[in-house]
Amino acid sequence: MGSQLNTSIPTRLPAAKNATADKLLVAASELMIERSSIEVSLSDIAQKSGVNAALVKYHFGNKDGLLLALLARDAATEVANLEYLLAQPIAPTAKLKLHIGGIIRAYHQFPYMNRLIHYLLHESTPEAADEVSKFFVAPLLDFHRRLLAEGTKAGEFRDIDPVLFYTSLIGACDHLFFGRHAMSRATGVGPVTDEVCRQYIRHMEALICGGMLKKSE
Repeated sequence: MGSQLNTSIPTRLPAAKNATADKLLVAASELMIERSSIEVSLSDIAQKSGVNAALVKYHFGNKDGLLLALLARDAATEVANLEYLLAQPIAPTAKLKLHIGGIIRAYHQFPYMNRLIHYLLHESTPEAADEVSKFFVAPLLDFHRRLLAEGTKAGEFRDIDPVLFYTSLIGACDHLFFGRHAMSRATGVGPVTDEVCRQYIRHMEALICGGMLKKSE
């Protein structure tokens, strides 16, 4: 079992509920935010957390296993928020606006999230890509299906394809945070500040709702 952990990403995500594993995840998250990069070494994570680097392999298998667990930790909070939002006794349009703001704020709070998703989906292993699809892509797409169906049934939304909606919203968030570096070179735009985040939320609300809502008779 020990030798396997050193060479592959676990097929089951580690339940990082003990203090040592949590320290490693917090340290990795903080370093990625500080450096605006997911390129952090195990020695850097160990030094910041005060934990021996060898314990990364014990808890997570290897660095990719730690990255997967970090993304799973952050995604779990967002998925729980989706279920809470869907259960609220408010109009589908209000839920849609809250969701747009929530997704953009989540990307802003965890600026490494989109880079981790790209890396684990496209540059790691098939097992890692499968896990990301299970705990991030599938729940989010399912939420979109249910919210769109609710809005259509209530007569508030046009008939919208959930996959196209997912692609539009997540793609827009992804480009703001992942493509910001290329944009800064071309246009001179600065970093994604709190004010930029607020402006983008208002812009996306107007853009998406303007195209989705049924016109009042």
